[in-house]
Amino acid sequence: MNPYRQRVLSIFSEALAPLRPVSRALDFGSGDGWFAQQLEETGLVRAVTPIEVQERPNALRQPQIYDGVRLPFANQSFDLVYSVDVLHHCREPRESLRDALRVAKRSFLLKDHTWRWYTSYLFLCFLDEIGNRRFGIPCFYNHQRRWNWFETIRSEGFELEKLVHPAQCHTGAMKFVNRFEFVSLWRRVSSV
Repeated sequence: MNPYRQRVLSIFSEALAPLRPVSRALDFGSGDGWFAQQLEETGLVRAVTPIEVQERPNALRQPQIYDGVRLPFANQSFDLVYSVDVLHHCREPRESLRDALRVAKRSFLLKDHTWRWYTSYLFLCFLDEIGNRRFGIPCFYNHQRRWNWFETIRSEGFELEKLVHPAQCHTGAMKFVNRFEFVSLWRRVSSV
């Protein structure tokens, strides 16, 4: 069991508890499908649709593959859309964010990173390389600065329900990285 993932799942479980069980969720950038599998097995979500831009060998859940530009789903198709450490890997994070929000009917759950100082940005880029290149995941270094993605989320008709920052995803020697980690839960309040 990956301790980092387990801690993120624990934060997700707490955030989603009042919504439990969610009927349909989209795992935006599902990777190997671990979160999709866990959210179903724990009963937080009844059915998760994983979607990705590339296949992963040995995936726990096979994702639907799409072009990375427009999700192949109608507006507000899913009760919940969630994303774990994915947006900063998108060529145009705000456009990808808008598309993910487009298919969210009620809630959007986002786990990613934020930075304030340029040295922090460089450090996140370094960690991105170490953690992702070996899996063939492209790194575009599009990490959110401060909370600038939040403006986009609000403009798409969502209101912040919960913000966990710093999110306690790391322990031990890596604990200082938590200051870059956040989880935010958003609720749709209007259709734009």
